Amino acid sequence: MPSDAKKKRDAKKKEAAKSRGQKKPQKQDELDAEENGENGVNGEMNGASDDSALAAAVDELSLAAKHRSCTGVLASHTDSRDLHIHNMSILFHGAELLMESTLELNVGRRYGLIGLNGCGKSSLLAALAAREVPVPHHIDTFLLRREMPPSNKTALESVMEADEERHRLEREAEELAHNPDPEAHERLMDVYERLDHMDASKAETTAGNILHGLGFSRTMQHTKVSDFSGGWRMRIALARALFIRPSLMLLDEPTNHLDLNACVWLEEELKTYPRILVIISHSQDFLNGVCTNIIHMHQKKLKYFGGNYDSYVQTRFELEENQMKRYKWEQDQIAHMKNYIARFGHGSAKLARQAQSKEKTLKKMVDSGLTERVASDKTVAFYFPSCGEIPPPVIMVQNVSFHYEEGKRHIYRNLDFGVDLDTRVALVGPNGAGKSTLLKLITGELIPTDGLIRRHSHLKIGRYHQHLGDQLELDMSALDYMMKCYPDIKEREEMRKIIGRFGLTGMQQVCPIRNLSDGQRCRVTFAWLAWQCPHLLLLDEPTNHLDIETIDALAEAINEFEGGMILVSHDFRLISQVTEEIWVCEKEKVTKWEGDIFSYKQHLIKETQKENAKLAV
Repeated sequence: MPSDAKKKRDAKKKEAAKSRGQKKPQKQDELDAEENGENGVNGEMNGASDDSALAAAVDELSLAAKHRSCTGVLASHTDSRDLHIHNMSILFHGAELLMESTLELNVGRRYGLIGLNGCGKSSLLAALAAREVPVPHHIDTFLLRREMPPSNKTALESVMEADEERHRLEREAEELAHNPDPEAHERLMDVYERLDHMDASKAETTAGNILHGLGFSRTMQHTKVSDFSGGWRMRIALARALFIRPSLMLLDEPTNHLDLNACVWLEEELKTYPRILVIISHSQDFLNGVCTNIIHMHQKKLKYFGGNYDSYVQTRFELEENQMKRYKWEQDQIAHMKNYIARFGHGSAKLARQAQSKEKTLKKMVDSGLTERVASDKTVAFYFPSCGEIPPPVIMVQNVSFHYEEGKRHIYRNLDFGVDLDTRVALVGPNGAGKSTLLKLITGELIPTDGLIRRHSHLKIGRYHQHLGDQLELDMSALDYMMKCYPDIKEREEMRKIIGRFGLTGMQQVCPIRNLSDGQRCRVTFAWLAWQCPHLLLLDEPTNHLDIETIDALAEAINEFEGGMILVSHDFRLISQVTEEIWVCEKEKVTKWEGDIFSYKQHLIKETQKENAKLAV
């Protein structure tokens, strides 16, 4: 090993030993953040203890693992930071999700894992995290799939709590220091980098900056985890993953509980991730900003594409176009030769010899392998029934102000606007500004502190939100659940057609809802919502758990919908597809953004870069 590298290694070891014996770190510098709003700290304590919450999470994972069968052979060097597994197969409840495929994950690459709902993306990440396939021991993993369990620790303490990981890395560094293998030396340098990132002397500042980027004010950072709602505890879990920076980071829909501001911050944070990152995301814009490679889970195989999502779309289109050309040419040749053989195989000696020659050529073509027809993904078509017309004004918001508790700050002051059946608006703004609150005010779920909201007497409102799926009865099938909710529909075949419009077909309609993926459950919820025939759709994060194809189908259905629509979403592309105006909820008011959603994103990126520059000083 070169002498300068040895000196660097020895210096790092001394620093690590010093930090291990260091006392409690200094308090973090004051973060310039706004106080939390209505989506921040949950006023009710969660009664579950740490142990019971963790036990429930472990039981759920264990149950899933019990029904999952995985095989694979490690093909990469045992000391390599890359992970290559050949002949990988995954079965879940006996269904084949992945068969004899190859997983190749290389250091420094950021992979977007895409595929239809229910194809097995989450199962693949869970199998890697649980080491149900041969993942070398030195490749530590972090799977973000559930929120941080409630506890009496503060959000900041929960993120910083990495002593065990720090000590593991120090032990690994001591072992690697005596290993002359080049792969081991590469690992050693990476371990030193991670120890430097987790240094106790700056851990609180690092953790605080991460939480700040994800929307936590200083007050929230020092609030107990048990006081937060599930969405905010998910952010704490994400912050912990970013603090630890594992060798293999597995993020399953990390943007589901984030607003646009936090999504932009996370995109900037992940685009420089130095190890292996695998992301499941429905946001094309997010995948474009973060990923260096795309893995398409299709027909029980993993197919690899270089570049971001847009590059994948272009490359896949070109490959499939060329494949179809080859397929058509081969089929034309085969049809021509078969026709010739049938016509002249028993003719004159000369024609018979030519027919035999063509028969041999045909056999060679078949034996060498014919090009397969391009298998297109299943198309999903959402549908919102006709709602009929009602004359304007549909909703009038007149001088409305609102706050949650007397003496607390106002969420809104003196709002004045109208909503009609041709309204197509996206609400954007920082977390806590009141986007979800405004939707609740419009529906009447919340009452204005001052002012008046007038609704048309015949108005039917359909509000979609993230917790709507909690009403599903998991032991019932989607078909039986919808028959129960809409008893006026007597024929099961008619209900099957209704559910089928939302992409659930065959066994998916009659198996227990608990066996469906999160995305498939969302489709059941959309079917339930649509059949209420609302005049006005209020959609609060409708894309969570949906795959990209389903989001496009939802966008098309919204565009064909006859009524009005107000959207809250962190998906820039969906907003660009279905809205005509952008309303910014910020500083107790609602203002129209002069520009499209992508100009608003550029504004957020500049603000994020300014904020990061302040924190770096």
